[in-house]
Amino acid sequence: MLSRTIYNDDHDLFRDSFRTFVQKEIVPRADEWEQAGLVDTAMFKTAGENGFLAMEVDTEHGGGGVDDFRFNCVINEEIQAAGVMASGMCITLHNDICLPYFTRYTTDEQKARWLPGIASGELMTAIAMTEPGTGSDLAGVRTTAIKDGDSYILNGSKTFITNGINSSLVIVAAKTDPEQAHRGMSLLVVEEGMEGFSRGRNLDKIGMHAQDTAELIFEDVRVPAENLLGGEGEGFFMLVNNLPRERLSLSASAVAHAQAAFDWTVEYCREREAFGQPIGSFQNSKFKLAEMKTELDIARVFIDRQVEAYLKDELTADDAAEAKWWTTELENRVTDTCLQLHGGFGYMEEYPIARAWRDARVQKIYGGTNEIMKEIIGRSLGF
Repeated sequence: MLSRTIYNDDHDLFRDSFRTFVQKEIVPRADEWEQAGLVDTAMFKTAGENGFLAMEVDTEHGGGGVDDFRFNCVINEEIQAAGVMASGMCITLHNDICLPYFTRYTTDEQKARWLPGIASGELMTAIAMTEPGTGSDLAGVRTTAIKDGDSYILNGSKTFITNGINSSLVIVAAKTDPEQAHRGMSLLVVEEGMEGFSRGRNLDKIGMHAQDTAELIFEDVRVPAENLLGGEGEGFFMLVNNLPRERLSLSASAVAHAQAAFDWTVEYCREREAFGQPIGSFQNSKFKLAEMKTELDIARVFIDRQVEAYLKDELTADDAAEAKWWTTELENRVTDTCLQLHGGFGYMEEYPIARAWRDARVQKIYGGTNEIMKEIIGRSLGF
């Protein structure tokens, strides 16, 4: 593997600390959480106590005061290396995807009210965009939030919401002006316990079993106006502005997940014998491993360059879309090839490659389907 230049000694120390946390707090209970369909929120709070949540939040509000996305990438890589993608997603969604809405678009009062809990792990976050009848078309959401005095009356439903069961704060995309498309959307923060807010079932998925994914229902929920993020009608544009970071996170996760699957498979191919020799010594196995190693090295260089661009505020929506579709397709190819190289054992739940293969599939769907990514790139070419 080519040496990496994006990390320094601070990142290496942080990696050692987080790796210890994963091995102590997540790995021993990952199978239990896979069966339960969600993680124990005590683990999430322990992550906060150890400084692994909301590192960008300023120290005044209980965070680390370090605005450096490379620390987020370290967390992503270590979760994947340990084979606990689903159990760790509550952390990566909280840090990578939800947090910017609370640091960039909140008032001083909102920061004081929410950020300390977000940093400590007392408040787990989620974001609710997708609806039963609306997938990648954000402008088509039908959930409404109609102003009524000093509140909004929220009605509608959302589905496929990550952290949907465990979350305390949910950023909800809703139409404050149903007559408008993009300019009619706003973002409201719905808090646990608000009357009329309920959670449906924890959805039964093909993979990512330890990560709770829920339906959310809003029936005449009275949301105080002070829970509005930004201004009315700005929701769609806030979502679009944050999508490059979300897709960069998914891309970094995809490469790290594929790398973990590859590493397990190399070890298996050394240990497993057929016809009196390690299966990795057969030409087909050797060539497959060589192809995957090369593509993974290429992918890592590409993503490291995107991280550098993000740190300079130069990552474009087009570039992030390229990364998201290509790395998640690579992830699925690699996990599938690795499972094949494991033979029948790869289809057994006791081998981590089986879980990796299942969990990888959704990466081509959420965060914007890969077909939508190609549409974004195509439009940038003038078509």
